[in-house]
Amino acid sequence: MRDTVNTAAELNEEGVRLVLLDMGLDTATREGRLMVGILSALAQQELETIRERTRVGLEHARAQGRVGGRPPKMDAAARAAALAALRGGLSVTDVAALHGVSRWTITRIRDAATED
Repeated sequence: MRDTVNTAAELNEEGVRLVLLDMGLDTATREGRLMVGILSALAQQELETIRERTRVGLEHARAQGRVGGRPPKMDAAARAAALAALRGGLSVTDVAALHGVSRWTITRIRDAATED
């Protein structure tokens, strides 16, 4: 909200008028500047409402045991097989091709196993 009002003020200082033809809004007038402020405040309120609803929804989902994000590409058995193949001397590229996943997936699995 603050950025919108500041941008409109900076443009006004430079001699630039903002005119919204479909709304009949002109920042060269007091009423136009007032409407920019009001519309910015309403947009800020809507953004905060969306954020709050999203936060509440995620908390509710977590309380029910659900987690977000994409499902893993490989199950525990496939990850163990990939790690065994890496230990056996296959390259990350070969293991990725063998399991039908990206090299990055295999690299993440390898790095996670190294951290443990």
